[in-house]
Amino acid sequence: MQLPDSVSAAGPIRRRRRRRRVDRIRFGIVLGCLGICASALFALPVAEDFRESTFEFIREEAGIGGGSPPTSAQGADDVLVEVANEPSIRFDTSVFVDPRMVGMSPPQSVEGLLTFRGSPTRSFYGRGPVPAEPQVQWRYPEVGGLCRSSSVGGVTRGWCGTGWTGQPTLFRLDGRLWSIFGALDGAVHFLDAETGEPLLEKFQTNDIIKGSVTVDPDGFPLVYTGSRDNFYRVISYDQGTPVELWSLDSESVSPRKWNNDWDGSGLVLDDWLFVGGENSRIHIVKLNRGWDNDGFATVDPELVFDAAGWDAELLEAVGDNVSIENSVAISGDTLYFANSGGLVQGWDIAPLRSGEDPTRVFRYWVGDDIDASIVIDTDGMLYVAAEYERGNARARELGQLIKLDPSVGPDDDALVWSVQANTGLETGIWGTPALHDGAVIFGSQDGQFRAVDQQTGEDLWEIAGLGFHLWQSPVVVDDVLIMGDCFGTLRGYDVSNVRQEPNELWELKIDDGCIESTPAVWDGTIVVGTRRGGVYGISDG
Repeated sequence: MQLPDSVSAAGPIRRRRRRRRVDRIRFGIVLGCLGICASALFALPVAEDFRESTFEFIREEAGIGGGSPPTSAQGADDVLVEVANEPSIRFDTSVFVDPRMVGMSPPQSVEGLLTFRGSPTRSFYGRGPVPAEPQVQWRYPEVGGLCRSSSVGGVTRGWCGTGWTGQPTLFRLDGRLWSIFGALDGAVHFLDAETGEPLLEKFQTNDIIKGSVTVDPDGFPLVYTGSRDNFYRVISYDQGTPVELWSLDSESVSPRKWNNDWDGSGLVLDDWLFVGGENSRIHIVKLNRGWDNDGFATVDPELVFDAAGWDAELLEAVGDNVSIENSVAISGDTLYFANSGGLVQGWDIAPLRSGEDPTRVFRYWVGDDIDASIVIDTDGMLYVAAEYERGNARARELGQLIKLDPSVGPDDDALVWSVQANTGLETGIWGTPALHDGAVIFGSQDGQFRAVDQQTGEDLWEIAGLGFHLWQSPVVVDDVLIMGDCFGTLRGYDVSNVRQEPNELWELKIDDGCIESTPAVWDGTIVVGTRRGGVYGISDG
């Protein structure tokens, strides 16, 4: 049921900057400028003919002049989608997300890995081939690091590289493989993923970016990202330089708990943006995307709904640390998320289509902090990973990897199975589990790297020796499991038979930094960052 005090009556919250027109610099001048040495800590200039041709391509693909591109849930009641190695699947678009959309790229106008874990069910990990003999091809920046200081609770410290979750995006545009990502220097970066060269100048925010950005799936040249500077932004990248079109202030809604950061990766579906914040609230924004007379992307956002991610019962159990740090997931017409108080929730978002508010339809408390994103399978089951920080009776009873059936009635227990994955306080699971061929694969803070049976929760295998702080979310592409450690080494394992302990296929020492971020894989390229300060492009030699 909906919380009576949870919905803000505030109207649209808008904070725009004046759109900046970029001076048109002729190609020859830019080529000359490119010959001048630039600081490795700043984005290099980009040839104007590349900018113009690329974004003319965007506009042509979008069909400007003949109407806006269709959004991911518009059109007929179903859409035929080609899926690699599978017969064509006709998805139901009368719901926000067809529940069968698991382990595959969703139907979208842009081909690529566009949000954390690739899909609304947080279950798509990228496209192969995976490098068989991987080598580091580039580092960004070439020297130095993506670093800045940031303060929490009056304590200031330095942050470098990319953190949790920090997964880059990868997508094809005008013959190039783009990677857009946020980093701990507080900037959004735009790179050629095959060369490491900047395609646009960086967009600088006023504090660190820990989470994963989202690229618009419907052909609009827009990227969505949060920062610890309070704001969740919509940034365009078709004007030759990144431009902020709108931002949502985490302090503009109330009541709030905890802080002002945005760690979650938003979902964009049918012109709605869904995102949770560390202000402990869930937000739904109608984007109203379009194009101006010059063919540039526009938005006219309206915050149509926001709600508290807590209730009185939760606060009584755990106190005020109830921030939403995971990335929301959607199956059918239900939006799922969890918070640092250990509360898993489902909200019916179907009423949005008729201008009405979503309502809460599922509630389950696991007892301890949930930062990992919920993963959803084709049966609508939820896979929830929790930390072990409070050590309360509920967390001890349930464990840290939990499968839930949200279809049960309010008087029935949604628990299907649970797994213990802690060796004491300050352990448990931070990374989002991976589903692969009937197995659930996860890493933990205390160094457990395990797989359990998806139906029963029974142990399948465990790989020892990776150390501690396994915060990265496992990635599986083409039966290759990719996992990093906190010593800067990335490894590939053969999981073609996931029920047997996998053989190591390769290992690659990247640097000496901790790999907290989740790697992105597309068309033979891996992009991943470390806490040492750099982001790396990896492919076969």
